[in-house]
Amino acid sequence: MSTLAQRYTEVQDRITAACAEANRSREGVSLIVVTKFHPVDLVAQLYELGHRDFGENKDQEAGPKALALEALLGETGRQDPANWHFVGQLQSNKVKSVLRYAHSVHSLDRPSLLAALAKETAKIAQMGEQAGLPAPAALEVFIELNLTEDPDRGGIRADDLLGFAEDVLKVPGIRLAGVMGVASLDQQPERDFAAIQAASIKLQGLAPQASFISAGMSGDFEVALRFGATHLRIGTAITGERQYTA
Repeated sequence: MSTLAQRYTEVQDRITAACAEANRSREGVSLIVVTKFHPVDLVAQLYELGHRDFGENKDQEAGPKALALEALLGETGRQDPANWHFVGQLQSNKVKSVLRYAHSVHSLDRPSLLAALAKETAKIAQMGEQAGLPAPAALEVFIELNLTEDPDRGGIRADDLLGFAEDVLKVPGIRLAGVMGVASLDQQPERDFAAIQAASIKLQGLAPQASFISAGMSGDFEVALRFGATHLRIGTAITGERQYTA
């Protein structure tokens, strides 16, 4: 059975090879290890391997895990913090909690969530100013795309992307990084990744700095890299399957 370190190295090597095949720089690709359903000990092991970017999709799991890792690092005197990326659907009433640990939200999928993020980031900035603290770093966000024909599905449709992006760009304390998408599991992923790349190009016409693409997971990240993915969200290929007990 392969170890965590072996799987981590194998995925890193596959990313490097896929970048070379696509004539891309490896330095332009970020690996986010999705650690959902795994204990903080696994995150700590990855940290010791030199990894810093971790993804979670449920606040009730992510919050305690981020605090536990911070405590572990404090016990060992480590000063280099982990970067937490929230990659799942975010309920508006969880925004305050998520912003206590996450520096990036990959799933900005609706106007009501943008309003909640704007309200909370403004509150954080105001509290810091009153305390005489430096201005906090801007929250990095990705606009999640709806790649289906179902208008009720989560995410922003391509036709609505620029209008929504204009609203995002007006919010102080939020930095629009780019777009996020998930390829369908029941068909070849190329079509969806091409749509995500096209949306990214469209967005850059409005906001050239919003050039990042969060796309690609354990089963399709090499394909995603051919279509410009810059932030890979990889879980089981590195972490292994979660072992549940009865």
